[in-house]
Amino acid sequence: MTIVTNDVGRGRSPERPIGEHAVVGDLNTAALVAADGTIDFLCWPNLDSPSLFASLLDAERGGEFSITPQLREARQLQLYVPETNVLITRWLTPEASVEVIDFMPHSEVALHPAVVRHIHVTKGVVEIHAHCKPRPGYAREVPGVTQDGDGVRFDAPSGRWHLYGDMRWTPDAAAAEARFSVREGTDAWIVLCDSDKPVLTTEDLRRVEAATVRAWRNWSRSSTYDGRWREQVNRSALALKLLTSHRHGSIAAAVTFGLPESPGGVRNWDYRATWLRDASFTVYALLRLGYRSEAQGFRDWLSRIVETPETLAIMYALDGSKISEETELEHLRGHRGAAPVQVGNDARDQQQLDVFGESVDSLFLMTKYGSAVSHEVWTHLRATVDYLGRHWNEPDAGIWEVRGPPRHFLHSRLMCWVAVDRIIRLARKRSLPGPVTRWEELRDEIHADIWANFRHPEHGYFVRERGGRTVDGALLMMPLARFVSATDPVWLSTLDAIHHDLADDGLLWRYREDDGLPGNEGAFVACMFWYVECLARAGRLDEALLEMEKCLSYANHVGLYAEELDQRGFQLGNFPQGLSHLAMISAASALSRRLGNGYAGEWEP
Repeated sequence: MTIVTNDVGRGRSPERPIGEHAVVGDLNTAALVAADGTIDFLCWPNLDSPSLFASLLDAERGGEFSITPQLREARQLQLYVPETNVLITRWLTPEASVEVIDFMPHSEVALHPAVVRHIHVTKGVVEIHAHCKPRPGYAREVPGVTQDGDGVRFDAPSGRWHLYGDMRWTPDAAAAEARFSVREGTDAWIVLCDSDKPVLTTEDLRRVEAATVRAWRNWSRSSTYDGRWREQVNRSALALKLLTSHRHGSIAAAVTFGLPESPGGVRNWDYRATWLRDASFTVYALLRLGYRSEAQGFRDWLSRIVETPETLAIMYALDGSKISEETELEHLRGHRGAAPVQVGNDARDQQQLDVFGESVDSLFLMTKYGSAVSHEVWTHLRATVDYLGRHWNEPDAGIWEVRGPPRHFLHSRLMCWVAVDRIIRLARKRSLPGPVTRWEELRDEIHADIWANFRHPEHGYFVRERGGRTVDGALLMMPLARFVSATDPVWLSTLDAIHHDLADDGLLWRYREDDGLPGNEGAFVACMFWYVECLARAGRLDEALLEMEKCLSYANHVGLYAEELDQRGFQLGNFPQGLSHLAMISAASALSRRLGNGYAGEWEP
């Protein structure tokens, strides 16, 4: 896939658009690479560590790592090496052309993080200007820079880094720069790594690049998916893989923090944590594609951190510890002025009853594709039913983490039902001990409560909260969780109400109600794909197919999605967002299965 961006030398906004980025990573951390070849976001050495580059959030203070070919009116293109997370950014003119291959050595190849930038000239002679301006510690630190041979070393309170390559780097006002030329058919290499790591030769770097490509391709080719939109599904799977922690087995919600859901607004959250909900959904998606080791890694991580249902949190740091409290980085202006920029997340202390359903459902699916649950895990699941028996009828903050008084949300009630239902299924399937009859009574009580108390008083379709009249994108989970038939008349009227109230030309919003925060958020990508899947399950295949193509058209130039989209379909929010990509995989799988090879359809304009 490609993109045409502004010509070199033309003006641009202080921070690059969210969607004009690709991502590279090593399963410990990840970097965003803008379409102009600049790394403008990277946390080091882990995804939830403080940032080293963050000019995406503040062009002046954040720090960045740029490579700028001195070519006039060059066309810029960006694509991935097929079936990998190795990125190529290209500059093309009639006289000369050059490409930069960006990657971080795969965790199977190297045990420590490094950014490797491989410059290859394919035509002519190209003058290159490279500039590296790290600003560690969330841009609170300005490092010292010292010459070290042809390279430089950056020293700051939070760490030391070594920048070296085939060219001479010189200190430049708390940064480093290099100016050099590369001829057709020749290469230059740049490496940024921790200061205490050994210097790699050109041959070393070639081997590391080849091994990294091979590792990604081996993983990609182990997918069992053979349906439609295979390329897009594979790209989404690769994005999800980048969110998994090689060290811990946890799964982050997104690569970034602080990117706005509302342009210029205050909805600028930190998503570099493991939400049990998002991670469980990721497990669903990867299991659909035949990836089991990630599911086992998450299951092991979850088993280590969960003690009792009473202590279960909705999110954790990647190492399983409690995520830090919300802190404003007041010195950063925010992406295009969207402030405050926040790290940590105060939603950590919310009660969200739905996390029990998603977590238990992921364990249920893992037993289907892998080993049975241990005695310890089964003991915990039994305690979960007892806990839900006492608390399922309580209000909470809901899936969307509304920052106001707790309410009785249908989605939370639905997921309490899912948790109890899946535990009953496990008991019967695996002959596990427990008071199943009593559990069935609890499950049926929750079921009856939803049908009795979460319906529109006039139209009869399901509504967002008890006693309410509005719908919510989270209701789309009802048939996906197998609570209601996808063709039930009540559900179909709910689906139509969601389309009428929340959808607009392939875009779909989570809700339209005031959520207590100023500004309006964008359309929610995951809900858009959930809607496609609901149409497919309902047998409305022509509609589903058209909506699917609209959703796919909103992906960026390399097939990635942020959390949300604005009214014109441009990316908003943290990027890339796992929930968006896993919902895409689920929709593609469900729709492809129902379309089959011989589907002709009947187009009705």
